[in-house]
Amino acid sequence: MSKDLDQEKRLAAVDAASLVEIGMRVGLGTGSTVAYLLDALSARSIDATFVATSPRTQAAALKLGLHVEDFDEDATLDLAIDGADQIAPDGWLIKGAGGALTREKIVAASAARYVIIVDSSKLVDVLGPPVPLELMAFGLASTLARVGSTTLRSSPPSPDGGVVADYHGEVHNATLLSRRLADTPGVVEHGLFAPALVSEVLVGTGNSVQRIVPGG
Repeated sequence: MSKDLDQEKRLAAVDAASLVEIGMRVGLGTGSTVAYLLDALSARSIDATFVATSPRTQAAALKLGLHVEDFDEDATLDLAIDGADQIAPDGWLIKGAGGALTREKIVAASAARYVIIVDSSKLVDVLGPPVPLELMAFGLASTLARVGSTTLRSSPPSPDGGVVADYHGEVHNATLLSRRLADTPGVVEHGLFAPALVSEVLVGTGNSVQRIVPGG
């Protein structure tokens, strides 16, 4: 990664960290941009409660002194912050390169405000493969045959033991592909995130942060 993109990630993360207020319950995503977010939150030393979407994020947050709880004490979150792999002009996202896409989508749907933080390279004209998938291990060969154009990752399972894979077919229509993948038996979750989930996107661009509101 270039130093410029690295700096853009840091800027977006610091901007997002400023949204966290005392007493909030905040969901934390997974990935390289979220690592900068954790540093920024630690620097603020704010009294908030955090829910991590992966063991990696949880371990890093705890090491920095953040108060992390399991996501079973309250059904809702005030805010959730996460990165993305691709963002289309219509607001559709592709996420899940870190393998925690199912937890990330649960956290996104549970948050009153869901904020995406990215560098400028994540803005694309059209979404393209790969689309991360979490699959059931049971009947895996059958599921792969139904989905088509999918390769398994050599990485560890998802945080909940699912098989992590990538769909390499075309993404002509994110809405239709999202429905097809969701309706395929054996697919636990897919990495297409609908615009309705996203409150705003903070994009590090050069030395500033651009705010994008999907549909706004």
